[in-house]
Amino acid sequence: MTDFTLPELDYDYSALEPHISARIMELHHSKHHQTYVTGANTALEKLAEAREKGDYATTPKLLKDLQFNLGGHTNHSIFWKNLSPEGQERPEGELAAAIDEYFGSFEAFQQQFTSAALTIQGSGWAILAYEPVGGNVVIEQFYDQQNGVPVGTIPLLMLDMWEHAFYLDYQNVKPDYVKAFWNIINWSDVAARLEAARSGASKLITP
Repeated sequence: MTDFTLPELDYDYSALEPHISARIMELHHSKHHQTYVTGANTALEKLAEAREKGDYATTPKLLKDLQFNLGGHTNHSIFWKNLSPEGQERPEGELAAAIDEYFGSFEAFQQQFTSAALTIQGSGWAILAYEPVGGNVVIEQFYDQQNGVPVGTIPLLMLDMWEHAFYLDYQNVKPDYVKAFWNIINWSDVAARLEAARSGASKLITP
């Protein structure tokens, strides 16, 4: 069994300022994300112990713990890659064409994504995803760290709307946080994820 590990960032904690502060990045990455990694590893270890003992009374709780923590680990691993100090203003090439096709324009996509982010009830994520059955690009909301309804969609662009992602900088003014997000998106990473999803590759969508 392979343990999950906290991925290193491609940039310094201060690199995304003034949009996201170094303090938030340090806490978010080294504390919050690490907690999900530790939780996922602990759940796997306890499941292995339960199998060895033949005692499955705790299986429902451990599976729920694994789903939550592995979701947190995966979501954050994608989120860090989606961000860049050299964020591009908007996508180009095939990604731009897909956004125009499925949302009408980049501006319409931006408005719908922003609305999805700002209307999450409680904690969760706003996500641009590839839906492989119909080959569509869609916007979704994740609640907590799990995708509660859609099945089989592949995340391309993720925005963390948990309070720990923005509260030190923006308090409860979520619109300012979402507005800042548009300045630090790594559209090249998002485009690579779309290309991988369309080709059936998986290496770019997992930690």
